[in-house]
Parts: sequence; C-alpha cells; structure tokens
Amino acid sequence: MTPQPNPEAGAAVKAADRDHVFHSWSAQELIDPLAVAGAEGSYFWDYDGRRYLDFSSGLVYTNVGYQHPKIVAAIQEQAAKMTTFAPAFAIEARSEAARLIAERTPGDLDKIFFTNGGADAVEHAVRMARLHTGRPKVLSAYRSYHGGTQQAVNITGDPRRWASDSGTAGVVHFWAPYLYRSRFYAETEEQECARALEHLETTIRFEGPSTVAAIILETIPGTAGIMVPPPGYLAGVRELCDTYGIVFVLDEVMAGFGRTGEWFAADLFGVTPDLLTFAKGVNSGYVPLGGVAISGAIAETFGKRPYPGGLTYSGHPLACAAAVATIEVMAEEGVVENAARLGADVVGPELRALAERHPSVGEVRGTGMFWALELVRDRETREPLVPYNAAGEANAPMAAFAAAAKKGGLWPFVNMNRTHVVPPCNISEAELKEGLAALDAALSVADEHTR
Repeated sequence: MTPQPNPEAGAAVKAADRDHVFHSWSAQELIDPLAVAGAEGSYFWDYDGRRYLDFSSGLVYTNVGYQHPKIVAAIQEQAAKMTTFAPAFAIEARSEAARLIAERTPGDLDKIFFTNGGADAVEHAVRMARLHTGRPKVLSAYRSYHGGTQQAVNITGDPRRWASDSGTAGVVHFWAPYLYRSRFYAETEEQECARALEHLETTIRFEGPSTVAAIILETIPGTAGIMVPPPGYLAGVRELCDTYGIVFVLDEVMAGFGRTGEWFAADLFGVTPDLLTFAKGVNSGYVPLGGVAISGAIAETFGKRPYPGGLTYSGHPLACAAAVATIEVMAEEGVVENAARLGADVVGPELRALAERHPSVGEVRGTGMFWALELVRDRETREPLVPYNAAGEANAPMAAFAAAAKKGGLWPFVNMNRTHVVPPCNISEAELKEGLAALDAALSVADEHTR
C-alpha cells in the first residue's frame, strides 16, 4: 500500500491522544507519540506519508507482520459467526487454538489455560506453581521482564519493578548467565554456565528448598538484552528443579512462536518446563491473547480440586480465531523456517560485519529474528554507551542513535544501551537488508560517542 499524506487527520489523531490517552511507562507531558496512519507487512507509516521498516515488530509481537490477509479474514469470519462467549463453554475457535498450541509445545504441556496477555499468564503460572507445591517463594533472574501486573512486575528483574516492589511478594532474584558482563568472573561459556548453576543452587539452599515453589526464566531474555543462555544452563536448571521439587516455568511470551527460529525457544535447548507462558506471537498481536501451557502433573493437581482463577475473556473467540489462523499461516508459509534461515544466513553475519566497522558495537548476540547489539563507549572496558537505566541528558547518545534510525526509515527497538533487531519473522531478505543498511548508517551516530 502506498501511504497517502493527510496531515490534518494526523493532527486530529494526535490532539485526541494528547487530550485523553494515558500512556504506559511514560511521563505523560514528556512524550510525543507518533500518529500512525496504517501498516502492512513489515512496514507502517504516519499521516505525513513517511514509511518505516519496523525492526521492533510492534513490541516484538507482529511475528507475521501487519494486516496479514488470512488472519484478518479469520477475525472477520469469527466476528460474523460468534463475536464472544463465556469461558466456561466449549467453543470451536478456543478448542482448536488450544489443540494447535499443544501440538507445538514441548513434552507433555498439553493443557492450555488462556489469558488476555503475557503478564496475566505469568500471574497464573505462579499461582499454579504455588498451589501445586504448597510453597510460597518464586526465584527469578535479574535482567528479566515478566509483565506489568503486580505479581509479574515484582518477579521482573529490571528497574520497572522498583516503583511497585512491595518487598513482600515472595520473590527472590538471582543472577542468570551473561558472559559479556559476567557476575561470576567467568572467561568462557563453560565457566559461566557452571558458576551460574552453582550460584542458583546456593540461592535455593540458603532460601530453603522447601519454601521455593518455582523458578521462572525467560528462555532467552527479551527486553533485558537477548542473552542466549550457554549450552547446558537450562538443562541444569531443569535438573535443580527436579532435585528440589521445584516447578520450572519458562516465559516464552516474547521468544515463542517462531521468533528464535523454532516454535518455542525451549526447543533450541531440548528442555521441557512444567509450565510455559506465551502471548504476543501466538496470533501476531492482532487480538489480545496469552496463556499457560500446563504439564500433566500440574494439570492433575486440579483434576478434582478447582483451580481458583479465571478471566472473563479467557479464550476469547476472536483472539482464538486469530491464533488458529496465525499458526496455520506460519505452518503453510514456512515462517519459522524463514526466521531460522535468515537469522543464520543474513542477520548474524551482517551484524557481525557491522560490529567490525563500528566501534560502538560491543557485542552481537541472538538467533532467528531475535538479536541484540550491545552499544558501548569503549570496547576494551565495555563501558555502556549510556549508564544503566539512563534518562534525560544521560541517555542522549542512545536517543541520537534512535533518531538517526527513524530519519533513515527504520523503526528500532531500543532499551538502555542496546538496540534489538526483532523484525517480523516472515520478513523478506530484501527488506531485511534494507533495514540492516539503515542500521549501519545510524550506528555512525553512536560511534560519535565512543572513546
């Protein structure tokens, strides 16, 4: 679709937003939201006719891009057939979505509890783990994000937790592996893995294994930096959970449904959790949907004992119809395979080539359509381009980089001192190279702030 400029309409949209919309994670008077006129495939555009290649996939959820005609048609067909129905009933779209998801989840995660998104999926996974074990505590990693609801944000290990941290949420944080900024003085992946597992086991022992209900990890942390765990780490966590009777929860809200070049990132590591949370890519974000995939053992806990939780819109027919269509599109069009191939053949090599040209790039890491560039002032010291949780003037170098990317027609995903390369999983090779060329140009602005 060719964008048609309509600045008057854009001004009206912007004015209504500024008068009435309260935006998340923002100081309301300090933001300037872009008024978006439309979107299709890997692109969106504003009311002035400027088009942007979306290297953020919305919030890393448009795994099959914007306005895929088959998913739009499925939502329209479901709306004509049945717009909504209460969750206590068996509904075709809900049943089929659950079946298709269960077919793709690892191991025996064959029961699906539907939620409205990722945060409430985490809330319910934690509740299930606590009820299943009769234990109160949850262990989660620093450098993680699990959602904005009260329990999920307390489980989160980044600064978004701080304002809501009650100190009484039953959450204990630990360090997960991250060799580039190792907390364990490791020099190799093998050392980082072994020392991270030793640290986790020590944490379990000192907290008291009989008090720990669950360990929750993003299979590959997303917003926190796309730190792919070293070989053996997730298997080691699985073993610790089995040893101490702890429920192992993998958060695949961002990493799931093809993002890593597999249906689920757990498949990259040959690990099956007891509970797996999902959202975002399950239906490319077209209608809000999330859920928990549940193992047989935990499902059995609630076989004759009611599960004390639910949502009015659990398994909403429109959302589930979109999920069915999305999964079918991904299978028919080879979307997962496309993410794996382009990640290995194009993104990885091109980003490593960018790192050689740009002194601001400290590390490249990722897989599939799930990559991060860690930007630094000094490669030798690994000093971040901006301080941890920087704002205002302290964040100026990253703000300048992001502005340069947008000026070049690329919409980046930026968090702290990183930019993430997370385009739609069905992006074409030509589009990908277009975006990487724009990224190359924008990194020259980041280079200006290096030593």
